[in-house]
Amino acid sequence: MLRRLLRWREDRALARLQLEEEWEAVAGQWPPAARYRGAARTRLRDTALRFVLRKQFVPGADLQLTDSMRMLVATMAAVPVLGLDLDWYRGWSSVVIYETAFVPEGEWEDEYGIVHAAQEPLSGEAWPQGPVILSWDDVLAAGGEEGYNVVIHEMAHKLDMLADGPNGAPPLHRDMSPAQWQRAFTEAWEQLNLAAEQDRPLPLDPYALEDSGEFFAVTSECFFEAPERLQAALPEVYAQLSAFYRQDPRSGSLRSVGTF
Repeated sequence: MLRRLLRWREDRALARLQLEEEWEAVAGQWPPAARYRGAARTRLRDTALRFVLRKQFVPGADLQLTDSMRMLVATMAAVPVLGLDLDWYRGWSSVVIYETAFVPEGEWEDEYGIVHAAQEPLSGEAWPQGPVILSWDDVLAAGGEEGYNVVIHEMAHKLDMLADGPNGAPPLHRDMSPAQWQRAFTEAWEQLNLAAEQDRPLPLDPYALEDSGEFFAVTSECFFEAPERLQAALPEVYAQLSAFYRQDPRSGSLRSVGTF
C-alpha cells in the first residue's frame, strides 16, 4: 500500500516536471541512448526522470547546474539499472558535480599504516552510503570509441557496494553462478595483466587493473559505451555483465523488466 502511494505521488511530481521534450534533446547528445527504442526508450526516459526526482543534485564550488546537466547525468545513470530498477541505487541521495576534476577532502592510509593527504585530482568518486561526485568535464567526455563514461563507472561502484564493498562482486541474481562470475573476471584480469606486462595494447582503460573493484567498474563502462569491443575482447565477461545488468546494449534489448 505504501509503495503504491509513493509511486502515485512520484507520478504526480513527474507530470509537473514537464521535462520529456528536454530529455529527448539531452538524450540525443549521448550516442548510447539511441540504442534503446520503443518500450525500452520510454523506460529509459522515465527512469532518468525518476532519478532526477529521487536524487539531490548539488553543485560543487561555483558550478551553475542546469536541468540539461541533471538530465544528462540522470540518463547515463539510468542505463545500468534499466533492466533492474531504481531501488538498486538505494541508500544514498546526492550527486555532487564539479566543473572539472576535483581533489577530495580527507586522508587515506596505505598498506604500511602511513596516512596521506588526498591530493590527486579525480574525475569521479563514490562513497559507501554517501554521494556520487563527478567532474562535468568528464561527464561530457562520454560517448566516444574508447568506452569511457565516468557516470556509469561510479554507478557501477554503487552497485558493487551493495554486497561486500567495491570488490568486483556485486549481488548476483539467483539464476547466476558466483563461480562462473569469478572465473570469467579472474581469467580476464590475468589476460589483461599479461598483456600489460608485455606492453601490448589493452581493449580497456588500464585503470581497470588497479584492483577488482575498478575492473568491474571499467568493464561496465565499456559494456555500455563500446559493447561490440568488449564482447570481442572479453566474451565471457560480456556474458556475465549481460546477465547481471539484464540487457544486451548491442541491441538495446532488456531481458527482464521490474518496477522503478
